[in-house]
Amino acid sequence: MGRRGGRARVDPVTENPLLPLLRAALHEVEDPEIRRPITDLGMVDDLRVDDAGAVFVRVLLTVSGCPMRSEITTRVTDAVSRVEGVTGVDVELGVMNDEQREAMRTMLRGGQTERVIPFAQPGNLTRVLAVASGKGGVGKSSVTVNLALALAKQGRSVGILDADIYGHSIPDLLGLGDARPTVVDDMIMPVPAVGGLKVISVGMLKPSRDQVVAWRGPILDRALTQLLSDVYWGDLDYLLLDLPPGTGDVAMSLGQKIPKSEVIVVTTPQTAASEVAERAGTMAHILEQRVLGVVENMSWLESRCPHCEETHRMELFGSGGGLTVSEALTDRLVYDVPLLTQVPYDEALLAGGDRGVPIVESNPDHPAAAALLGLAESVAASRQGLLGQRLPLSTP
Repeated sequence: MGRRGGRARVDPVTENPLLPLLRAALHEVEDPEIRRPITDLGMVDDLRVDDAGAVFVRVLLTVSGCPMRSEITTRVTDAVSRVEGVTGVDVELGVMNDEQREAMRTMLRGGQTERVIPFAQPGNLTRVLAVASGKGGVGKSSVTVNLALALAKQGRSVGILDADIYGHSIPDLLGLGDARPTVVDDMIMPVPAVGGLKVISVGMLKPSRDQVVAWRGPILDRALTQLLSDVYWGDLDYLLLDLPPGTGDVAMSLGQKIPKSEVIVVTTPQTAASEVAERAGTMAHILEQRVLGVVENMSWLESRCPHCEETHRMELFGSGGGLTVSEALTDRLVYDVPLLTQVPYDEALLAGGDRGVPIVESNPDHPAAAALLGLAESVAASRQGLLGQRLPLSTP
C-alpha cells in the first residue's frame, strides 16, 4: 500500500518534475458526494509517472459499492490529462481500509470522534431554516425546494433535510427518484442534487419506496438525531428543514435539538389554512425559535380572458390568509413577522414538481419563480439575531 495524500513512492532527489503539477491537479478534484479534494480525504493512494509522461494513479474509494466510482475516475482522468507533458493516464480504484475510513471521518468531523449535531454547536455559522405549515396540501415542500435552489443560485451552499417523516416528497420534487446515500460506516453522505444541493430524506433510507414509516416517540427522536448528526453536511450556508404539517413530535423535537433555528410559515389564502398556520408559528415561539416570516402560496391564478384578451387574477382560494397570519403572529409574538411573499398558483409550478425540476430552475422568469427568488433575497437580506429568542440569563 502506498503513502496516502497523493505522495509518490519515489526518491525526492530524483522526483519527476511532473509530480508537483500532478499533485496540484489532483488537489482540484473533489469527491462528488463529500465535495472535498480527494487529496485532503486521503483518497490518492499512489501516484507515479514515467519518463514518457504516462501517469498511474491509484484512488481509494470510501466504500466498495461507491455509486460515484465512474464519476471519480472521469474527474481524475480529466484533471491529470490537462497537465502539460502527460501522455497517458491509468486510474486504478481501490477501497479504504477501516483505519483509513476512521481517519477520514475524524477529519471531516473536525477532529471529533463523537457524533454531535453540528448545527447546535457554539460558533456554527449555518442558518437553519425550518419550513412549517399548520396543515398539509399548502405546497410547503415545493416552497422548500424552490427556496433552497434560489439560495443556491446566489452562490450559497445549501442542504435540505426532508424531516416530513410520513410524507417525504423532497426526493421526487428534485427528480432524485430511487437515489440512495452512500454510507461510510456510521457516516451518511447526502445525495447531490440539481444546483449543488445536498439532500437527505427518510425516503432514501427505506428498503423500498412503498414501505410505510410507522415511528413514534423515542424511535422517531433517535431517527431525527441520526439524520442531523450522522450525515456529513460539510460547510453549509443554509440548511432547510422540510417539517411535517402541524405541531407534532417532529416539530417539537427539531426545535429542541436546534434551538437557534428560524421558522418560515407557509399558508394559503383561505381562512381554514391561515388559522392552523398561526399555531405552527406559535409552536415555534414556544420552542424559542424565531419566526422569520410568512409565505402565502397559491395566492391567485392569472389567466387570459377569452372575451377582452386581458389577463385577470382569479383568487381561487379566497384572499388575505397570509396577511392575517402575519398580523396575528406579529401581535402574539411581539415582534415583526412579515408577509415575505405571495406565490401565484400556476400549472407550471405543479408540473415542475411532477417532473422533478423546480420552477426556479426550469423557468426562472415565471411569476411564481420570481416570487420564490424574491423570497430567497428577503431571507438572505435578513440577519439572524437575538430578536424572538430567549436569552440564558440568570441573576446572582
